[in-house]
Amino acid sequence: MAETRWGRIVLAGVVTGAVLVAINRGGQEERPAQAAVVPRTIDIPALKLEAPLMKLGMSGDGEVELPPYEKPDTAGWFRHSAVPGDKGASVIIGHVDTKTAPAVFYRLKQLRKGQEIRVERSDGKVAKYRVESVEQVDKNRFPARRVYVEDGLRLVTCGGSFDWAEREYRDNVIVYASLAERA
Repeated sequence: MAETRWGRIVLAGVVTGAVLVAINRGGQEERPAQAAVVPRTIDIPALKLEAPLMKLGMSGDGEVELPPYEKPDTAGWFRHSAVPGDKGASVIIGHVDTKTAPAVFYRLKQLRKGQEIRVERSDGKVAKYRVESVEQVDKNRFPARRVYVEDGLRLVTCGGSFDWAEREYRDNVIVYASLAERA
């Protein structure tokens, strides 16, 4: 069992590395100008969800960081992705639950096509997105290119059945949204 887990970690690291190379290829000059602007909050009216956003980077083992479990009502913006409202893929990650209660993205899978997602930025602008689709995928088949490279907002959480032996969910729930109104 541990061998499968390490295999998934290595695979995730390789995929993430390849995706980050694709994201950063040729775009280094653009990053410093937008580094000052960060997303601050996410608002999803259909779910009655308003949450602060924190910056997430890469962990030491090459995986995307997750928000701390001690902050279940906080989601995180992957700082190596586009700032919401700018061109490119913007990725926001949140937990579905904790050991004792629902977390920020508990009801994420209830979103439907056409519903609005708003992200407030540190420059006071609000990027407005419309949900295109919601999918649940096996973590071993995570669509890294679609999530980390293609234009739009991506909301990611865990879902599906819980693997008690590995102490994690087997799937991810991913919301794909298109920019409706530029910030």
